Amino acid sequence: MAYEPHGKHLIDGAWVGGNATFASQPVTGDGFPVAEGGPDEVDRAARAAEAAFATYGHASREDRAAFLERIADEIDARGDDVTRLGVAETGLPEARLQGERGRTCGQLRLFADHIRKGDYLDRRHDAAMPDRAPLPRPDLKMVQRPLGPVAVFGASNFPLAFSTAGGDTASALAAGCPVVVKGHPAHPATGEIVADAIHAAIEATGMPPGTFALIQGTTHDLGEALVRHPLIRAVGFTGSLGAGRALFDLCAARPEPIPFYGELGSINPVFLMPGALDRRADAMGEGWAGSLTMGVGQFCTNPGVVVGPAGDALDAFVAAATDALGEAGGTPMLTQGIADAYRRGVDAVAGADGTAPALRGDCAGRNGAPAIFRTTAAQWLADEGLSHEVFGPMGIVVAADGVDGMLDVARALQGQLTATLHLEESDHDAAAPFVPVLERKAGRILVNGFPTGVEVADAMVHGGPYPASTNFGATSVGTLAIRRFVRPVCYQDMPDALLPADLR
Repeated sequence: MAYEPHGKHLIDGAWVGGNATFASQPVTGDGFPVAEGGPDEVDRAARAAEAAFATYGHASREDRAAFLERIADEIDARGDDVTRLGVAETGLPEARLQGERGRTCGQLRLFADHIRKGDYLDRRHDAAMPDRAPLPRPDLKMVQRPLGPVAVFGASNFPLAFSTAGGDTASALAAGCPVVVKGHPAHPATGEIVADAIHAAIEATGMPPGTFALIQGTTHDLGEALVRHPLIRAVGFTGSLGAGRALFDLCAARPEPIPFYGELGSINPVFLMPGALDRRADAMGEGWAGSLTMGVGQFCTNPGVVVGPAGDALDAFVAAATDALGEAGGTPMLTQGIADAYRRGVDAVAGADGTAPALRGDCAGRNGAPAIFRTTAAQWLADEGLSHEVFGPMGIVVAADGVDGMLDVARALQGQLTATLHLEESDHDAAAPFVPVLERKAGRILVNGFPTGVEVADAMVHGGPYPASTNFGATSVGTLAIRRFVRPVCYQDMPDALLPADLR
């Protein structure tokens, strides 16, 4: 029987409603009433998470790994319903939702393998030296231990991989931290069915009921209550710079500040070296067009700006990109608010001095359409507003005065998730000065590719200097993400019987 959402919160192992509701707004089909959470629900969930931590935080790595794998199995078992609900709520195609489900389950299983290996524990031992002069040395053992309950904010653009059971939740659960998720109101049914899968995994593996909670809601009060609750020990967030910075400031202003791991967006610059541009302008233009418009441009790694040397080759690149997009019309965006913000962003760029449209599709209502603008490096550097992220399928091509002008643009960049170099072997000398600049600007540097698509793997970094993220030393994708939710503890002269199991 097809899953029908009920619109309730999952708190301490029970589905609970409330008097206040909001209406879901799917792209297709009818909406339904969803319980509107607030401080009371946050308090109940946080207290249940703290109670669960007494057990879950000390569960064996094998038990936690089996739990993660069971979550993945339960999500897969609901696969058809997950896809059906996700397509209706977001307007994303079936293939995208199916692929994202595979990614979500894959990263749960990846973290299960990762914690079984135990490398993340970073175990260290300095044996006692009782005869050392002038002072003896005690026995010192160190290991990474889980922080406690973690809050996770679901993302609008990834209803699975960055939401209820996404990377933040998977890495926190892997670390031994119970999780309280604030579901994103753009896809409450999708969030609910994934929470149902996690609930089933909790029951099947005997984990404490407070190990996971889902609270639905639309208000700022809900988010504020979650990050301010004294039992929450860290926050994972994927979203806009404005919302993320507000929550970051709340975390810092707490009587006991806590880490806020916010992934806040990026314009992901692409630099076209002269040799590559002369040799394959058309192919790069077509590739950029595909990357720019993938998912209606609603990716945090969307390559929103291209920088190249002014001249005929760059003109050919722009022509190839616009030809590839052709008469592209509007496509539904994730929410009406995102579509409205996208149009405002395009209008702002169109109204800026020194910009000229190469392509601007018509869009109305909830739809977004591609837009490409051209400007010069001098104008780009003079107008800070041109470097702001526009969330959607809009790109700016910046014509620079040779490689030196391109390097000036690179040096002026704020923090980014990614930066890309397109080059040939003949470009290596010209590209060499960019590498030390870009490695201070971005968490991932690509060559001859496009940044949309983030591989879930041990070496992946999905983060970067502010404002790409609020902690340049962390990543929200890949196994290194687990380090956000553990901290080192040193045990001095501790009897083996009292040590954590991972140190015995």
